[in-house]
Formats: sequence, structure tokens, C-alpha cells
Amino acid sequence: MQLHIRRATPADAAVVADFNARLAWESEHKRLDPAVLGAGVAAVLADPAKGFYTVAERAGEVVGQVLVTNEWTDWRNGWYWWVQSVYVRADARRGGVFRALYRHLEAVAQADPTVIGLRLYVERENTPAQAVYRSLGMAEEPYFLMGRYPLPGRPGFPDEKGGP
Repeated sequence: MQLHIRRATPADAAVVADFNARLAWESEHKRLDPAVLGAGVAAVLADPAKGFYTVAERAGEVVGQVLVTNEWTDWRNGWYWWVQSVYVRADARRGGVFRALYRHLEAVAQADPTVIGLRLYVERENTPAQAVYRSLGMAEEPYFLMGRYPLPGRPGFPDEKGGP
């Protein structure tokens, strides 16, 4: 059955939030606060400066999604698009949904001369996902990800330690 790839709209907020909650549980065994998650999804859908969701539909139902956020690189004078919140509904996996979403984003990025690359992060142990990303032309980058989350005084997941 044919896939239709499109930019998400506010009407997709509930399914995007649901997919993000499923993603957090499946990938990290984390339960997201539905109010915080819903507000976060709504914020992206309301403000293109925060990013944009792209969804894949099959027979009128959303079966996959990705979030794209922007990172400006002064060294290269362009935007990296970070591919995030990748989720394909369980019954649609291994059917080319992510490949179609990625190829669509790649084409949109190539049409915009200010976008200089696509990036994503993947857990070191998730070798099946790494194989998919490599098959699409992505390669490991020479950077090691570091961060500080949550910032002192900010809420985080109950099982994560923040601060010094």
C-alpha cells in the first residue's frame, strides 16, 4: 500500500505525542509525563523555529514520524537538520516507512541551499538502527556526545541524576 509523506499539522498532535511516548518506552523504558509531552509537541507544531514533524500515512493513518530540529554551524555557514523522535508504528515496521521519511527529508534538505547536512544520534547498543542509517548513506561522525541534563533546579526523569 502506498505511503504518503507530509508535514505534520496541529491535527496530528495526539498521534505524535502517542508515538513519542511509545518511543521513550521502547527505546529507554521511560514513561513521559503526558502533559509535558503534549505541550512540547504542541510547541513544535505551533512554532516552525523549534522544528517540524514529518509523518508517513498509509490508508489515511499515520504510521511513522520524524522530528527535525535545526543547528546552525558558523564553521560551515549552514544548517544541520537533526533527525529526532523517529518512530514507526509496530505493525508498519520493516515496510520502508522510515526509509521513505528519510528520503523525503533528504530531498527537501537538498532543495534548500542553507541546509548542509543531516544528523541524528543513536544509542551505541542499537546496532539494527545503525545498520539502517548506514544503508541510507549516513556514517559515524568523529564526535562524542556530552551534555548536562537536567540543569540544576529543573525537573528531569526520576531515574536520572542532575547536577554535580
